[in-house]
Amino acid sequence: MRRVLELLLPGRCAVCARPGDALCDGCRAALVRLRPPLCERCGSPGPWPVRRCAECSGRRLAFARARSAIVYDEGARRLVRAWKEHGRRTLAAHAASLVLEVVSGPEVEAVTHVPGDPERARERGVVPPRALARELAHAWRVPTVDVLRRTAALPRQRGLGLDERRRNVRGSVVATTGAPRAVCVVDDVYTSGATADACAAALRRAGARRVEVVTLARAVR
Repeated sequence: MRRVLELLLPGRCAVCARPGDALCDGCRAALVRLRPPLCERCGSPGPWPVRRCAECSGRRLAFARARSAIVYDEGARRLVRAWKEHGRRTLAAHAASLVLEVVSGPEVEAVTHVPGDPERARERGVVPPRALARELAHAWRVPTVDVLRRTAALPRQRGLGLDERRRNVRGSVVATTGAPRAVCVVDDVYTSGATADACAAALRRAGARRVEVVTLARAVR
C-alpha cells in the first residue's frame, strides 16, 4: 500500500517538504559534506588530521576505518527520518549518490549492512542500511552479503549517552555465516560508533580480517 501511495501522491522533498523531487537540489546542496581533515580511524572531522581523535582514542575498535558523507544536522535528520520512519524508498538512491560524492570506494570483497530490528522493519516496510548497501555495492562493483542478524530487539538509542549506547549494543549482533576477508558494513547514521563496532566484531569473529564502515551521515560533537 505504501509503495502505491508513493506512486499516486505528488512527491515532496524529504527535508523542506516542497513539492518535487524526494530531495530537492537546494536541500541537497545545503547538506554539509564531511571533508578532510578527518580522524584516520573513525572519520571524525577536526582542525588537522590525526590517527586517533579524542572520540576513538583508547577504544578497542573492531573496524579499521569509518567514513561518512554528511554531518548529521537538522537537514540530515529530516532526510533520515523520512527514509527510515516513513518508508521513502526512493531516498536510497539519493543517499547513495551523496556517499559516492564524498567517500572513496573501500578496497573490499563484499558489502553488508547493519541488520535492522525485525519488528521495526515490518512496521516501516524498509531497512535503509540494506537499501544503501545494495546501491553502493552496485556502484563499487562488488557483491552484497547478508551475514549479520540481531540477537534481540534493542531499546531505542535516541537520547542515550555514549556509554549507554555502547552497553546497549554489546553482543547484540552475530554473523550467521562466514564473512569475507575484507568487508564493508553500511549503515545510515554513525552516532557513537557502538553499532558499527558491534557489527565489525561479529564479522571479525566470523573470519573477516579487515572491516570498513561507511554511513550516510555522522554525528559531530
